[in-house]
Amino acid sequence: MFNDKVILITGGTGSFGKKCVEIMLESYKPKKIIVFSRDELKQFEMSQRYNDPCMRYFIGDVRDKNRLLQAFNGVDYVIHAAALKQVPIAEYNPTECINTNINGAINVIEACIERGVKKVIALSTDKAASPINLYGATKLASDKLFVAGNHLSGGTTQFSVVRYGNVVGSRGSVVPFFQKILDEGAKSLPITDTEMTRFWLRLEDGVGFVLKSFQRMFGGELFVPKIPSVRITDLARAMAPNLDQHLIGIRPGEKIHEVMCPKDTDYMTLEFDDHFVIKPSFQLFNKDIDYVTNKLGQVGKPVERGFEYNSGINPHFLNCEEISQSI
Repeated sequence: MFNDKVILITGGTGSFGKKCVEIMLESYKPKKIIVFSRDELKQFEMSQRYNDPCMRYFIGDVRDKNRLLQAFNGVDYVIHAAALKQVPIAEYNPTECINTNINGAINVIEACIERGVKKVIALSTDKAASPINLYGATKLASDKLFVAGNHLSGGTTQFSVVRYGNVVGSRGSVVPFFQKILDEGAKSLPITDTEMTRFWLRLEDGVGFVLKSFQRMFGGELFVPKIPSVRITDLARAMAPNLDQHLIGIRPGEKIHEVMCPKDTDYMTLEFDDHFVIKPSFQLFNKDIDYVTNKLGQVGKPVERGFEYNSGINPHFLNCEEISQSI
């Protein structure tokens, strides 16, 4: 569905954007891929590696709607990956986080509708499920805005959301942090809590799930992939089997376990073979949509009451050997 189409990625110089561009260039023949971001150095560096004739690099900020309107001319599909993501920085600079993650989302939605973009997927985070920090709260607001965007467009522009946890090896995640201190000669690895678990998602799998969701979507869905969990102690052991571990305590705004489908949404959640879908709480734009069967013909079923998709009670955990192989 991406052949001869124009695809734009906001925040496209990040880990997701780079891998998404790589996969699209390998697997499809897009008319254009537009990388929209505000960092000229990152765009320059990215353009040295991804310099296919279809590539376009567009300096801009999602806070600037006029610039978005210029960038979205003739665009078929938008992946919204731009966000301020660091939890402590968001707590210290709350208005900046709100301006990008919430006001920026509003700008993207309005610009997509005004420019007639066909489909939009916004990237979300586990921290938006029952949020306990400002970053999570802004992403929950963003999720709600994108789902409501279907009502604003009357369904002519379709908006959906993909939610997943930390990506293995992405900036700010624990794997590069552990590797850095190991390279510096650490004698033990710091552990926040021995009970802590996290969902485990490789970057290429996250990109593949987003691209597949474009094919599945009607608009209004919140897609969640089924992925394994890891125990933080097992991860440390896999990366440094001969080192001790020492406790440093949980950081402000951090959870022991990641949640991607909270209990409060059990009555709206459908389970498919390899993913979950949280349906919109109400439908105005098209009441005839039956989310049980998606656009690929895949059939889901309602989850049981009280269901929660939680990294701590996930039926699939990776062991140390599997973690090492994945890294």
